[in-house]
Amino acid sequence: MANLNSAIDSVFWDQNLSSLQTLEGTARYVPGEPFPVDGARASRSHRIQQLSLLREGFPLGIIPAFAPSSDKRLGSFSLNSLLLSPSSSNWWVGLVGQFKPRKLFADIKANINKAEEWDLKLFKDTTKHIVDKSLYSLGLWTQIALGSSSSLLLSAERHGDKDGLRKKLMFIHPLEKHDLTVEAAWPDLFLDHKGRFWDVPESLNFDVSSLAPESGLQYRFGVHKSKGDPHPVNAAGESYGGGDAPASLMPGLCAKAAVSYKAKKNLWKPKEEEDNNTEEEDDDAPVFLPYDIRLKEPHAAVSGILGSSLAAWVTGGGKKRSPMSADVFGSACCTFQKGRFSKLYGDLTRVDARVDVSSASALAKRIFDAVRRSSGSDKTDDTLGSPRLSLIFQQQVAGPIVFKVDSQFQLGKYGAEIEDLIYSLNYSLRLLESGKVVAWYSPKRKEGMVELRVFEF
Repeated sequence: MANLNSAIDSVFWDQNLSSLQTLEGTARYVPGEPFPVDGARASRSHRIQQLSLLREGFPLGIIPAFAPSSDKRLGSFSLNSLLLSPSSSNWWVGLVGQFKPRKLFADIKANINKAEEWDLKLFKDTTKHIVDKSLYSLGLWTQIALGSSSSLLLSAERHGDKDGLRKKLMFIHPLEKHDLTVEAAWPDLFLDHKGRFWDVPESLNFDVSSLAPESGLQYRFGVHKSKGDPHPVNAAGESYGGGDAPASLMPGLCAKAAVSYKAKKNLWKPKEEEDNNTEEEDDDAPVFLPYDIRLKEPHAAVSGILGSSLAAWVTGGGKKRSPMSADVFGSACCTFQKGRFSKLYGDLTRVDARVDVSSASALAKRIFDAVRRSSGSDKTDDTLGSPRLSLIFQQQVAGPIVFKVDSQFQLGKYGAEIEDLIYSLNYSLRLLESGKVVAWYSPKRKEGMVELRVFEF
């Protein structure tokens, strides 16, 4: 099924989406906004761990990526590589480098065109361009094991075209039936549903979450503190008409809790007798293990999640947000899969259709206003009041290669309007049982990258 955990994760401040605006490869999703498109969710593995494996499959260990820069002369294309990665039994350190070649090539070309002859001065000018610090970014990560299960992750990264350091601290402690996480970032990068990036100068999260079940009850509670006014990153507001920063990112201290219930029911699934008959008919045909064990069974199913949240702003409540608020959210999903994803061709076609309601109160208000005919052309409530339809299509191309399209539509009084779209090619790694290398591109954000994802869609 499509990832229904987005429903409860989107309530909090620690849902990661994939983005190359940072060397860490992630950005936080703005809490309380419509759920993100499924393909935007970040990998569970750290970016530096991904690079250590991905570099084996790329020439010279250099991985390409696309992400708009604050300086347009730098371009969107970048080259990323893991430079150093010493480790021991209870710690590791990694150094990641990034290079953006567009400005370098443009400056060198301009110098050559202006030069009357090839001389020492031309060589010196070219050398100056090569050492231009705006072309380079560096990130340093270290993880230290604290006992048998706890760990501490520290990171710092410096972008040559920007001032200051990005720093992050993360403490993880798995309990028997819960996960305890403490995170702090200076600054913390957030991404809203319009594709705009925002930097929050200081962010601190304390979160306790029950382990996410396949079906059943899940709950989370935590405390978030932010300091400093958020500001746009890379001229975030220009493409989408500017606008104020999301209210949930404004400074303040917030305590939040959420509970949800998830259920699933199979409408169709091949019986064991059908499987045995198929095997008897194809006795001479070779038998292959599925490329991904989570895509091994053809079926049709419906699933859903329903939850509620309660938030209290201890400090920072005001006109834009109520000191106390409660809401209901939910998702319903229908899934159809044909094929077992084990043959070389034509053995996987899958479609997921998911309807999301991120705020039942906003939806009810929108319906009430429509009945009273008092809203007119006012669309102030469209963001949360409109349900979203997400369509996910996956088709096997050849062997372990799958083409995937993640799309999201806003359902309003004028019909369905496309809100987000992500294309990706997935290469499943059979040895990892449910791991894959994903190359994706988002036309909305003009971003694209290569990731390693394990046990997730």
